[in-house]
Amino acid sequence: PAGNLEKLKYAVNYGADAVYCALDRFGMRASAGNLSPEELKEALDYAHQRNSKVYVTLNTMPRDIELSDLREYAKILRQVTPDAFIISDPGVMDIIKTEIPDAVLHLSTQASTVNSASINFWKKFGVSRVVLARELSLEEIRLIRQNIDPETELECFVHGAMCVSYSGRCLLSHFLTGRDANQGACAHPCRWKYYVVEESRPGEYMPVFENERGTFIYNSKDLCMIEHIPELIEAGIDSFKIEGRVKNELYV
Repeated sequence: PAGNLEKLKYAVNYGADAVYCALDRFGMRASAGNLSPEELKEALDYAHQRNSKVYVTLNTMPRDIELSDLREYAKILRQVTPDAFIISDPGVMDIIKTEIPDAVLHLSTQASTVNSASINFWKKFGVSRVVLARELSLEEIRLIRQNIDPETELECFVHGAMCVSYSGRCLLSHFLTGRDANQGACAHPCRWKYYVVEESRPGEYMPVFENERGTFIYNSKDLCMIEHIPELIEAGIDSFKIEGRVKNELYV
């Protein structure tokens, strides 16, 4: 995860084969700091000199009013083309392929891909790698691998935050704070502490006990798959992804 240029350099120096980052728009972590076009060029040079790759995320779900800006961003990225684009919206994918015909496409986990039929569909549109939905079991991953083209790459998350909603499609943040999760501005209300109030007993707050660590009644534990890497390799995963563009350099 490369929330900014400094974190990107740390990730590369500590052995990442690839990093993923974003410009200041259209990425799922609007508060990460992100990169300017000039920094992206520096990042590409830095990574390539050290045999690493740089992937740019364009994985929000843009509204119509944003499409003209997206096309301008595509023109910028045509001049500083990353090793791949991580995209979830088919319209975004079409715009990128129109502006950058030789763009390498990776399908974001935001697309909620949970079966081989979807992967085979996306392959027809030039997607070379699919970042699987986080909801899949190990056995489901094995089955998917058996039913897709061997050349299609599969990627999965192995560490970091796990959204309460299906592949990150949450409305809690927007409802409670006006910050749209699917525009990269999630306030993470699933991590707040909540209490239950019974309608006829206003002011009586009843805690919901989950465990000794807190009352996280919405979100699951953070993902930590370090002990299961061998099984994931055996199941057919080609690329392991670490979440955390908003976290600091020590985390990276």
